[in-house]
Amino acid sequence: MVVLSNNDGCAVARSNEVKALGVKMGTPWFKMQDLAREHGIQAYSSNYTLYGDLSSRVVRILQAFSPDLEVYSIDESFVRIETVAHLYSGGVAMGHAMKQRIKQWTGLPVCVGIGPTKTLAKFANHLAKKNAVFDGVCDLHALPKAQRLEWMQGIEVGEVWGVGSRLAKRLGAMHIHSVLDLRNASPQHMRTHFGVVMQRTCNELRGVSCLALEDVVQPKQQIMSSRSFGAPVESLQELHEAVATYVARAAVKLREQRSEAGAVHVSIRTNQFKENQDQYNAAITVALPDATSDTLALTRAASQGLAAIYRAGYEYKKAGVMLLLLRDQHARQAMLFDNLVQREKSGKLMAMMDAINVAFGRDTIRASASGTQQRWSARCDNRSPRYTTRWDELPKVY
Repeated sequence: MVVLSNNDGCAVARSNEVKALGVKMGTPWFKMQDLAREHGIQAYSSNYTLYGDLSSRVVRILQAFSPDLEVYSIDESFVRIETVAHLYSGGVAMGHAMKQRIKQWTGLPVCVGIGPTKTLAKFANHLAKKNAVFDGVCDLHALPKAQRLEWMQGIEVGEVWGVGSRLAKRLGAMHIHSVLDLRNASPQHMRTHFGVVMQRTCNELRGVSCLALEDVVQPKQQIMSSRSFGAPVESLQELHEAVATYVARAAVKLREQRSEAGAVHVSIRTNQFKENQDQYNAAITVALPDATSDTLALTRAASQGLAAIYRAGYEYKKAGVMLLLLRDQHARQAMLFDNLVQREKSGKLMAMMDAINVAFGRDTIRASASGTQQRWSARCDNRSPRYTTRWDELPKVY
C-alpha cells in the first residue's frame, strides 16, 4: 500500500512490502503504474479529515493515563509518566496498557518508547518499532547500562532525533557514526562545530534533560496554506476562489491560537515540470492597515495582491497564502480611528462561522469568494472513507 500526496501525485507513505520493492519516498504515482499492476499495490489519497480525528482520539486516550502531555505532531506525543507509572507496576506495563487501549479503541497500532529525556524516549521508540524483541514497548530504564550502550552502538547516528542525513555526513567526517559515538562526544565540542542544538542533543543522550515538556503549544509565527490544483487554472476568477479558500483555512488556525495577522503573502506558480510551456512565478506581500483575524478582511487583502501579480496566458498549477506579522489579539495597540463597533461585529461573525463549521463540517459556511464549483480543487480519487466524521461514509454491516 502507498499513500499519495495532494492531487494523488507521489508516494508519501509506503508499507514495508512496497519499500521492499524499491519504491522511494516521493516516487510519482504515474511512474509506479506498471509496478502496481504487477504486484497489486493499492494507492490511497491523503485523508486529512480522518487523520486529524483519529489523532485527537489518541491524544484523549493518552490524557487519561497522564495529565502531562505534549502533542508533538499529528502522530506523536510526549507523556510524562514518572508520577503515575507505579499505578501500572512500572513503565513497561504502562506502555503496554497504552498500546493495547489505543489499538482497541481506534484500531491503530503504535509503539511506545520510554526514557529520561525526550531524545532518549525517541530513541527508545525507534528500538521498539524496529525490533520485535521489545514487543512494541521499550523502556531504557529497564535495560542494564551495558545493554543500552550496545543498542546505541548498533544504531546509525542519523536516526537520532534532529540529526538526519545531512548532519550525519558531517558527523561521519568527525568519526561519529553511531548513536553511542554522539553520546560519548564532548557536548562543548559539538556546540563549537554545530551550535547549541547539537550540544543539547548530546546532553540528552547522556540522560541530561534539556528539552522541557511543552504543556501549551507555542503560537506559530506564520501560518501558511498552499495546495496544487487538481486541474490547470488560467482565469483570474478561479485563482481568486483558490486564494480565498486558502485564506479561510489559514484564518481558522489564526483564530484558534488567538492571534491576528499584520500582512498577507500571496504566491502563484505554473507547472515547472512542463518544460514545453511558458513558466511564470510571482509573489507579493500585502500589509494590512490594522492587524486582524477576520477572514473577509484577509481575503480582500489577498485578492488585491493576487490581482497585482496575475498574468493572463499561463496555466497555473499552484497558489499559496501565508499570514505574517502575527501577534496576540489582546496585545494590539488602539488606533485613533478604531471602529470598535465594527470590530465587535467582526469577532462575533467569525466566532459564529467557526462554531457552525465545527458542528457541521469544514466549509459548511464560507465566504462567497471561495466559489461553489471549485473545479481546481485537489484530486483525491482514491480517498478512503472518512469513517469517523461523515454519516454517509460510515462502515456498512450486512
